[in-house]
Amino acid sequence: MWDVPPQSSVVFEELSAKIHPSDRDRVRAAFAATRAIVGPYEIDFRIIAGEEVRWISARGHGDDADMHGRTMFGVFLDVTGRKHAEESNELLAGEMSHRVKNLLTIASALTTITSRSVETAADMARELTGRLSALGRAHDLVRPLSGHEEGVLLGDLLTILLAPYDEKGAFSSRIRVSAPRMSVGETSATALAMVLHELATNSLKYGCLSVEAGTLDVSAVIEDEEVVLVWTEQGGPAVAAPKDTSGFGSGLMARKMTAQLKGSMDREWIEEGLVVTLRMSKTRLLNQRRARASCGPSFTRRILAARVRNTG
Repeated sequence: MWDVPPQSSVVFEELSAKIHPSDRDRVRAAFAATRAIVGPYEIDFRIIAGEEVRWISARGHGDDADMHGRTMFGVFLDVTGRKHAEESNELLAGEMSHRVKNLLTIASALTTITSRSVETAADMARELTGRLSALGRAHDLVRPLSGHEEGVLLGDLLTILLAPYDEKGAFSSRIRVSAPRMSVGETSATALAMVLHELATNSLKYGCLSVEAGTLDVSAVIEDEEVVLVWTEQGGPAVAAPKDTSGFGSGLMARKMTAQLKGSMDREWIEEGLVVTLRMSKTRLLNQRRARASCGPSFTRRILAARVRNTG
């Protein structure tokens, strides 16, 4: 467990060298404190075994309980799986809270957008209902869909995600999408959808989608083993690079791009508006489900069929 060579005895200093530097002082203090603790104790910490980081739970008895010949008796448990599960649950809870707040903001902004292109309350109700329905279909793409193993076409994915934000009045079709015909696997589609959903939310709050004259171009091309997607905003308020990019949304996008899509994200705040360049591994984006994407009724067709039915 500790990556220590077999030997007749082990002293604390040998194990201490394996403890993660961020935890080492805390563990040393706890180890010394056990001499003053009466009864059982427990502490969790990280160790570095080779190139692997493991979580260890140390349990024993303090106040020299069960000491014999200066030998401490206790147990080390590998709790790496439990810790990873706890971290995943915390991350999921944070993502859900962040997403709910975003959806409330989007619903309010869509109401404002809709009011610019209607004249009667009936028109307002119809248009707003259509936008919220489109938002619901887009939201389905930012969560895992068990049982749907077929791919979704990249162009359709982009269109469905951005449909709620397109104007229906004088500035119709202000969102333009261009993408090569290629399938995106289920897991990668969810990750990419979350990134684009975050970009659209930020644009609706601060960028080109927050004003009537703003336009958005989203184009994708295949370059060797990468898919490069460029998000270009124009006609919006003046933008400047934020001083703090450590927010939950920025961290979420970075995690999805690096961990799940094996890519990168570059943002450039220029006078005309924000330009975001997403680079993704073509293999990871396909998600090794290319063959399945062409078999049977695809998830894309079911989504688009639902869209046609809902819009009459």
